[in-house]
Amino acid sequence: MKSSHRQSSRVSPELGQEELPLRTRTADAWAFQALSDPLQLLNDHAWLEKKAAANALELLNRWPPPQAPKQWVNVLAGVARDEAVHLSQVVRLLARRGGRLTRAHSNGYANALRNLVRRGQGNLELLDRLLVSALIELRSCERFEVLARAAQGQDEELAQLYKSLWTSEMGHYHVFLKLAGTVVPDDVVEARWQKMLEAEARILDEQPAGPRIHAGSASG
Repeated sequence: MKSSHRQSSRVSPELGQEELPLRTRTADAWAFQALSDPLQLLNDHAWLEKKAAANALELLNRWPPPQAPKQWVNVLAGVARDEAVHLSQVVRLLARRGGRLTRAHSNGYANALRNLVRRGQGNLELLDRLLVSALIELRSCERFEVLARAAQGQDEELAQLYKSLWTSEMGHYHVFLKLAGTVVPDDVVEARWQKMLEAEARILDEQPAGPRIHAGSASG
């Protein structure tokens, strides 16, 4: 199952000029498919924000580096706060449209990325956790841009939601990469990051289609 195509594609000028380092880019067809079931899409999105907030708090609690504990706490507390605000936004929109947050949720994409983490290997485990967090934020940022563009003219409320969240997701992606550089040398970060970018493209292509932020596509 293919979720995207391998070609260079610039971010919409409305959202920013930065070239995302993803190995694959999402086709517009994916967004139109996802937007066909907005309640399911919003439910999935709300769960992602909830899990992102929990992830930031877990990193804050379990791995504050002795050399910069204040920076670590302040930065990750800020990420958790942002994600909690986004969760509230999405849940309110979901409820206003007649939906509600489900009691359970699974994300095969995120689970597969977390299987890349080298558990029990000290700073290498922490590096991988930070890079997985960066990857999820990066792909979410890319997907929000595609959704915002596709929703214009057919669902302006969703178009504005995803446009408004783009900058925050981009900021979080950079935050996690910067934190990774405080854990191990930059060359170690870069080498592992390149491997994880390749793995992320493969993992995304393996996901089933559906109205989810990190779904694959039935086409291609």
